Amino acid sequence: MEVQIFGIKKSADTRKALRFFSERRIKTHFVDLLERPASLGELRRFAQKLGVTALLDRDSKRYDELGLRYAQLSDERWLEKLSEEPLLLRLPLVRNANQVVIGADEATWKSWLGR
Repeated sequence: MEVQIFGIKKSADTRKALRFFSERRIKTHFVDLLERPASLGELRRFAQKLGVTALLDRDSKRYDELGLRYAQLSDERWLEKLSEEPLLLRLPLVRNANQVVIGADEATWKSWLGR
């Protein structure tokens, strides 16, 4: 089992995800979104399963800074914006094969381990 984690190092939830899997000796592939933004294809994978609005962190500081509070964008445009601005994402984005989850969801992670 190998888990892919998309996040930023400053995010407490991203660190929680990394710690959760490392404590269980699960191999992880961490992608720091500030160094290498998520591709549109990767974001689409999460959006297809959970919806574009689930990816969006409407409470983030960056969301307000960009004046997106009243923005009416198509799903495709939101995905482009999220790819350009990783701080708009709810983090971490965690993927295990075809299963995906957004945020620190230990119950789902444990279900992946079969515990």
